[in-house]
Amino acid sequence: MANTPTKLLLMAALMATAACTKKPPKDLPPPPPVAGEPSPGSSGMEGSGAAGTTVPGSSADFKEKAGSDTVLFATDSYDLDGESRSILDRQIQWLQQYPAVRVTVEGHADERGTREYNLALGDRRANSAKNYLASQGVAAARITTISYGKERPVAMGSDEGAWAQNRRAVTVVIDGAR
Repeated sequence: MANTPTKLLLMAALMATAACTKKPPKDLPPPPPVAGEPSPGSSGMEGSGAAGTTVPGSSADFKEKAGSDTVLFATDSYDLDGESRSILDRQIQWLQQYPAVRVTVEGHADERGTREYNLALGDRRANSAKNYLASQGVAAARITTISYGKERPVAMGSDEGAWAQNRRAVTVVIDGAR
């Protein structure tokens, strides 16, 4: 029975260690949605009404009526060209129809440059689009901005074609804000 105190100490140590370990929470949050897939718990039909009709004022309605939610930029630039202003003008027409809808303008950059540089450039791109929307009558309080820099590319690749698609500002309707 000389081993009994050792066994008791070992069991006490194991029990103390087990008591200190963290247990995972009972309800884990869902993983972030993958682009193109509906989020968990959703039908994938946000913005769609009965029989697949688009709900007025929804993000699906915005994409359908505005024609595009994205404006593109030249390398190292946040200046809006004529095509970008035309796209934003169509967005403005839609936003004026739904004055209670809020949007977020996301700024993006291509993979070249440092993380810090691209975050700053993405911020300037998002604010360039926001300032244009506001200058044409959309209340600035309805528009938030965020920069993702090079962290969320829409096109993978290290060539001019991919880079051109990633230099962008995207207007995202905040569903449920109506």
